[in-house]
Amino acid sequence: MLRLYDTRHRRVEPIVPPGARSMRVYGCGPVAGHTVHLGDLRTGLLTDLVRRIAERRGVRVVVCLGFSDLDRLPPGGSRRYESEALALNIHPPEHSPEVSETVGPVVEMIARLIERGHAYPAPDGSVLFDAASFPSYGELSGNRPEELRPAAREADPPKRHIADWVLWRPARDEPAWRAPWGRGVPGRHIGCSAMAIHSLGERIDLHVGGIDLCFPHHENERAQSDAATGHEVVAHWAHSGHLLFEGREPYGHTCSLGIPTLGEVTGAGLDPLAVRLALLGHRYRGRLNLTWETLRVADATLQRWRSRVAGWAESPSRPMPAGPVSAIEDALDDDLDTPTALRLLRALERDEAVAPGARFETFLHLDRFLGLDLASGIGRSPSLPPGAAELLQRRPRAREAGDWAAADRLREELAGLGVLVRDTPEGQDWSVRPA
Repeated sequence: MLRLYDTRHRRVEPIVPPGARSMRVYGCGPVAGHTVHLGDLRTGLLTDLVRRIAERRGVRVVVCLGFSDLDRLPPGGSRRYESEALALNIHPPEHSPEVSETVGPVVEMIARLIERGHAYPAPDGSVLFDAASFPSYGELSGNRPEELRPAAREADPPKRHIADWVLWRPARDEPAWRAPWGRGVPGRHIGCSAMAIHSLGERIDLHVGGIDLCFPHHENERAQSDAATGHEVVAHWAHSGHLLFEGREPYGHTCSLGIPTLGEVTGAGLDPLAVRLALLGHRYRGRLNLTWETLRVADATLQRWRSRVAGWAESPSRPMPAGPVSAIEDALDDDLDTPTALRLLRALERDEAVAPGARFETFLHLDRFLGLDLASGIGRSPSLPPGAAELLQRRPRAREAGDWAAADRLREELAGLGVLVRDTPEGQDWSVRPA
């Protein structure tokens, strides 16, 4: 059974209800106004892993990914994100609404919040959420209203409390919609509440997003949704950790400068799924600093695995080894422990006691979770040039014996055959140079 760390409950717990046949998941699309970056794709990968693992257990997963198009997000921003996500084998969502398409439900939700005493109109035509009316505000992020410091901007309407936020504001020089409080636009947080409930209903099993959105966005979203419905809408909250690239953090409208896009990664000659593999090499909720070297190593591993699978495909099929398969599936169920799953997969790759046909079946089976297209090399070219396999077996033995000269000579011989070898903390890595 799949277990994730629930941000609100502060523990790892099952996220699929016992006996459930379906699961509803909501996620926030990229922040309006910035280029889609690898951090956005990391959050998309979290959703995709949940889907793949749950669906392999017979649970139908329905995903809604909401997009804000009210600020600076260029037209077609959702389509641009989904195109890049598809290159990482991230399944497209069943629903991908934009706030501009959901203004009707937004207005209805705000009216309900006013009626229930959770929101109040301001003299300038704005409507604000009354944070004091929602006693468990701060439960998700740990930021309690009494601990917040004033951060009002000049354009903000008067608030009853510094934790209150805008649900509706008067229009400036921008597209606007009619509402009982005057012509205006939705606030920054209400759109996700309306899109989630409008697309998935009032009971949502899992809400995912980047940890940078936990406060104030997700905290406010939870308060709006629960106050409007009178019950807890989202059962579980899961957040992916901050992603940096070469020490730079890509979050925000301008901070993504210097962070490569997926197009720049592929432009450097790397497979887009090398990004997926590099992300899988770290726990989804930990802080991660990707580098070009990390991506190059992941690309080499990806090409090697595809080459190995293509070679094993020529052997007779054999049953999968139950122990390794069970251990890897258990790791994935345990809060998506992908680093352990990949470590076990590498060990299986090197285990000559397991028949090639068994390794072939195992790698293809596990690729249904990992999404790395490991079968794509079958029928394209031999996995290794003649004689390379023996050299690859001899080289680790030379290193273990401390015969560094022999190891270097074997590396050069392999390079001459088109096989690139590199040493890693986990052992020898190799890939076949493209013809």
